[in-house]
Amino acid sequence: MTVEELIEKGIFQVVVEGDDLSRQITGIFCCDLLSVAMGRAPSMSAWVTVMGNVNTIAVATLADVACVILAENAQPDDMCRARAQQQGVTLLATEEPVFEAALRVHQLLHG
Repeated sequence: MTVEELIEKGIFQVVVEGDDLSRQITGIFCCDLLSVAMGRAPSMSAWVTVMGNVNTIAVATLADVACVILAENAQPDDMCRARAQQQGVTLLATEEPVFEAALRVHQLLHG
């Protein structure tokens, strides 16, 4: 599934539309500890977190994730939004808990 196809499902709010919506999402990664995410987030994954700050975008870029999903109604600060736009990172949001958001993506990927 691509980032664009995930957006088209309408289950997540689009906060920032990234530069490459054709990127494939090959898995899900859940983590709120940025140092762990930096070293372990798989490339091309949908990263589900509650961390809505500029450092999240830096880690998303370094880890080369397909998109970031802010769960539990986490709101990105202004610097986070600006950096996501600048770096071309797709940033989505949901009120759902981390597990539920990740499960939704998993079900879309694996039926």
